[in-house]
Amino acid sequence: MRGALYLFIATLLAAVGWISSKLVVDEMPGEVFIASRFMLASLILLPFCYKSIWRLRAKQLLLACGVGIFLGMSLQIWVFAVSISNSLSEGAFIMSLAMIIAPMTAWVLFKVKPHRAFWLALPISVVGMMLLSLSNGWQVETSQWYFLLASSLLSVHFVLNKKISRSIKPLDSICLQLFMVGLVAAVYVAFTQQLSFEVNDSLIFWFVVSTVIATSVRYVFQTLGQYQVKMETAALIMILEPIWTMILSFSLLDEQISLQKVIGGALIFISLSVYIKLSKPPKNAN
Repeated sequence: MRGALYLFIATLLAAVGWISSKLVVDEMPGEVFIASRFMLASLILLPFCYKSIWRLRAKQLLLACGVGIFLGMSLQIWVFAVSISNSLSEGAFIMSLAMIIAPMTAWVLFKVKPHRAFWLALPISVVGMMLLSLSNGWQVETSQWYFLLASSLLSVHFVLNKKISRSIKPLDSICLQLFMVGLVAAVYVAFTQQLSFEVNDSLIFWFVVSTVIATSVRYVFQTLGQYQVKMETAALIMILEPIWTMILSFSLLDEQISLQKVIGGALIFISLSVYIKLSKPPKNAN
C-alpha cells in the first residue's frame, strides 16, 4: 500500500513538472533549463548513492550513462515541444504512448515479439491520438510531432533501462542518467545557444519547483514505489500523470480542453489500461 502511495505522489509531482517547465521555458531557453535542471537534480541525489556508484564497474557506468543519453535526447525534443505547444495536456497524453510504443521498440532492437495485448491496445491508442491531434481537420500541430518523436525515444529508454535494471541499483542508475541528461543538454547549449535571458523571482521559483520537487523528489518517490509494488501495478498508477497534467493545465494555465480532446485522452488511458491488464501473466504461471 505504501509503494502505491509513493507512485501516486510521483504522478502528481510529474504533472507539476509539466506546468513548472512550461512556465520556465517561457522565460529561458529550454536547452539551458534542461541542462541546469537535471545536473542539479543529479547532484541532489548524489549524497544518497555516491558510495554504491563508486563501487560500480566501468561497464555498469557506461551502460547507465548510455541509457541516460537516450533519455537526454528525448527530453531535449520534449522541452522544445513544450516551448511551442499551446496544449500541455495533449503533450502529456502523447508522451504516455511511450509505454505502447515500447513493445515495438523491443521487437526492433532485440527481436522480442510484442504480447497479444499490444495488438489489442494499439488501435485504441491510435484512435485516441487522432482525436487529440486532428481537432483542426487533418492537420497535426508541429508540437505534436515533436511530442511523438520524444515519446518514441522515451520508449527506447524504457527498453534499455529495463535491460540494465538487473545489474544496477535503481537510485544509482537514476542519478547517473539524470547527470547524462544534463550533460547532453549542456553540450548542445555550448555549441548552439547564447545565454541571454533575465532572471526574476518567478523564474527562480518555478525552476526550483521543477528541479527539486518535480525531478529529484519525484524520482525518489517513483523509485521507492516501483521497488515495493509489482510492475503492472506501478505502470497502471503512472498513467495517471497525463490526467493530472490535463487538470492542472485547465486550472492554472486556462487551457481550453474540447470534448474531442477529452475523449482522445480517455481512449489513450483505456489503451494503456488494456495493455497493462492483458499483458499481466496469470497468477498460476510458472
